[in-house]
Amino acid sequence: MELTVGPNQFFWPADRWAAFYTDLETAPVNRVVLGELVCSKRLPFFQDRIPEAVAGLAAAGKAVSLTSLALITLPRERKATASLLRAGAELGADVEINDLTALAYLPEGQRFAVGPLVNVYNESTLGWLAERGAARVCLPPELPLASVATLARAGEGLGVAIEVWGHGRVPLAISGRCYHARLHKRTKDNCQFACEDDPDGLTVRTLDDEPFLAMNGVQTLSSGYASAVYQVEALRDVGVAALRLSPQSTDFGVLATIYRQRLDGTLDADAAASAIAALDPAKELADGFLTGERGAAWSGAATRTA
Repeated sequence: MELTVGPNQFFWPADRWAAFYTDLETAPVNRVVLGELVCSKRLPFFQDRIPEAVAGLAAAGKAVSLTSLALITLPRERKATASLLRAGAELGADVEINDLTALAYLPEGQRFAVGPLVNVYNESTLGWLAERGAARVCLPPELPLASVATLARAGEGLGVAIEVWGHGRVPLAISGRCYHARLHKRTKDNCQFACEDDPDGLTVRTLDDEPFLAMNGVQTLSSGYASAVYQVEALRDVGVAALRLSPQSTDFGVLATIYRQRLDGTLDADAAASAIAALDPAKELADGFLTGERGAAWSGAATRTA
């Protein structure tokens, strides 16, 4: 089973962004998706670094894809999407679609990938995307194992590689409103990039001071970090091709190594879960979407308590 690094969901300074992808050149991952997923206003800050990052990753033997925005609404975003597809062809990188309107800019017959923000919930949707040219689909992270199994089997017959969300805060929603701007009493057009202050998102707490969600500009995420370490064998058995790791600002290289060792069988589930938890004990892990319980449930809860 392969490891894919999904697009960075957060807003980091350009130097930090570039350093992250330089570090990935030696990380034990197979595929990297990069670009701007959440907010088009962020892209100009690191856009000129993308060709160098793609070249470095490709030279290191990684497959590279460029991501589309999750929500394409403005004329400039439509133009940027068309430019993205041209840039992908020029750089030798595939394109990952996270908003189906981006398909309008893809030449007929061009192969592409589909990100987890597209609602691929059944075999019919998967079949339609395969007919349109999809070669790889990362399933939405809220699907249970039974649905993953059904879609992985269907993908095998269609020649579509199926990925599953392996680690990271789960993307739940994209809005036209910017929560970070509103928090700081700013308008969306004058946000002053408040989201940069929270490089892994800002946890939202209930009135009882319990972690509930996380906000990231216009994006809503889970407060906890989904982890599939306890489902590796089950996912492999049904034909899942890759786990997807979502970038985080600290210890990502170590995290990728833990997952690589888990996939290679040199770490069992409990050991991997403990190693991940030790990186930041304050981060709550969860796998309830896969197990069919509430999303925040965690298979390793008993181990952690012990």
